[in-house]
Amino acid sequence: KALQVSYSLFSEPRIGKIKKDKLPKVLQNTETETFQHDEHQFQTYIWKGNENKILLVHGWESNSSRWKKTLPYLLKSGSTIIAIDAPAHGQSSGKEFNVPRYAEFINKVVEKHQPSIIIGHSIGGAACVYHQYLFPDSSIQKMVVLGAPSDLKTLIDNYIQMLSLNSKMLTLLENRYLEHFKFKLEDFSGKKFASHITIKGIIAHDNTDKIVAFEEGKKIASTWKNARFIETTGLGHSMHDEALYQEIYHFLFED
Repeated sequence: KALQVSYSLFSEPRIGKIKKDKLPKVLQNTETETFQHDEHQFQTYIWKGNENKILLVHGWESNSSRWKKTLPYLLKSGSTIIAIDAPAHGQSSGKEFNVPRYAEFINKVVEKHQPSIIIGHSIGGAACVYHQYLFPDSSIQKMVVLGAPSDLKTLIDNYIQMLSLNSKMLTLLENRYLEHFKFKLEDFSGKKFASHITIKGIIAHDNTDKIVAFEEGKKIASTWKNARFIETTGLGHSMHDEALYQEIYHFLFED
């Protein structure tokens, strides 16, 4: 029972769901598309533009409306923008969130729409890194990762410490991941995945981030040979900033 409660607290978002009849304003005037994947349904929102396509991947306890401040900068390019609701977030189905499932959702959209750019925030950024590791020959040519964690082991360790759980609980959680996802915690690492990525990228992380440690972004950057690391100050975890967005725009469309 303790394992079940601990795992649920770690994997089931408490907020982030939205109802179809109460969509945030930024999502109301979009084309919507619902995908079916195994027993799951997940939602996407499309701002129609030209043939160049950008996929947006939000983070934990959020939804596609988190891109409200980012969209004006991307829409200037004339591109088609596609945002995805994560598992158990927004209008997507389910109660449990995990990165492997998120990466599967991402891949369904990538296969259909063939975006050349992917942008992920927080755990959404981690899912983008994992997706690119799994599917290196996809249509993605450039990737932007904002405030993303690297190591699942670090997240679990911090969680165990925060709840003052004992070492037995850590072993039980480790065994659950091995049983359900077929990997050890230490092997699920953005730093390891990024070492296999060959496309160009930007990793941006704020040195005052209190949600995901600044060192996590540095880990990903340390092995991604074709990526540039941008350190910001005072943006916290949200990473909304005009100067940063201008730099990202230059990288995506002018570099």
